[in-house]
Amino acid sequence: MVQTETSLAFATVGTNPTRLWGLSVEERVRRIAVAAKLTPRQGMAAPVVLANAAYAFDPAWFRHVAAQPGLVLTVAGVPVLAHARDAAEAEAIEAAIAQERALVQAGSLQVLAYEDDPTIENKALRKRETPFVMPLRADTVRDIERASYFGAYKGVTDVLTKYLWPEWALVLTRISARLGLTPNMITTIGAALCVLATWCFAEGRYWLGMLLGLGFMVLDTVDGKLARCTITSSAWGNVFDHGMDLVHPPFWWWFWATGLVHWNLGYDDTTFWWVQGVIQLGYWVQRLIEGVFMRQNGMMHIHVWRRFDSQFRLITARRNPNMVILFVSMLFARPDIGLIAVAWWTAISCLVHAIRLVQAWLFRSRGGTIVSWLSDEGAAAR
Repeated sequence: MVQTETSLAFATVGTNPTRLWGLSVEERVRRIAVAAKLTPRQGMAAPVVLANAAYAFDPAWFRHVAAQPGLVLTVAGVPVLAHARDAAEAEAIEAAIAQERALVQAGSLQVLAYEDDPTIENKALRKRETPFVMPLRADTVRDIERASYFGAYKGVTDVLTKYLWPEWALVLTRISARLGLTPNMITTIGAALCVLATWCFAEGRYWLGMLLGLGFMVLDTVDGKLARCTITSSAWGNVFDHGMDLVHPPFWWWFWATGLVHWNLGYDDTTFWWVQGVIQLGYWVQRLIEGVFMRQNGMMHIHVWRRFDSQFRLITARRNPNMVILFVSMLFARPDIGLIAVAWWTAISCLVHAIRLVQAWLFRSRGGTIVSWLSDEGAAAR
């Protein structure tokens, strides 16, 4: 491969036998760099992003440094990641890494000390953060994997994903990485559980269906975390995963309703169509509102506009909160009332989102700028 003068290259400086998520340092850096559209360094070419093999870091740091020529991220003065603009800068940075010392003369380089707790905005995960940077040794691997895993969590999500099963999913993510399973394999297993859960709901086997659904919901977290931790995200994987997430909930609510006949709790025709009409229409209208908001506001999610929106995302009528409602109804052996409650909550959630969309439109019409409360601008406004 011939590297042009303007292309940004990458290189790992030093060696380290310790593996992270089953990957060598060189392979992990390569995956991160390739995902950021960098090319392997040829000879001593520059500009180049240099990664210190003695450290593990969140991919967000790599993207941040790659976007800022002359930036050097350090720990105790030793460069961890650096964007060298020319061969002289690269040589000075590599010498500091090799000798495990601070840069003697930083010159025009911008040094960012990790000890100062710098924050950057992770737009993909909808949160502000100080991504992890840690020495990579055999005794730190588990701590780094934990930091890597939780660093891959969205700042804004539902209550179950945020609070109930992070630890379960961490164990499964570690096992999957050790076994060499790919995120698409996990998604496929989850899809099978999802289909089986749908069949159980249709047969009125709600407890078994919820158990299978729980497995699917946990794996729905695992596949994404495995992809981010092992840097194996793919276009097909994203389509597969998000497609499953988008399509299956209406089927669950439909077949939950039809399965009520097995409990002698089936709705009359009027009730059935009202419940399904509210749930099905409300689900897609809410999704439409979210899409319109993103299109009108630079692809920013409605759930990160204000703190209220992020808090409401915890409980809004998506699959996981709805399953909590249905679980409670099953404790009283009334799956029929549970689905009616889901219909009411869907209508309320849809109304809240519609109001927020109108409020955003009015805010912009008066000259306001829609920014996330998690962003730099949002933090300044607070």
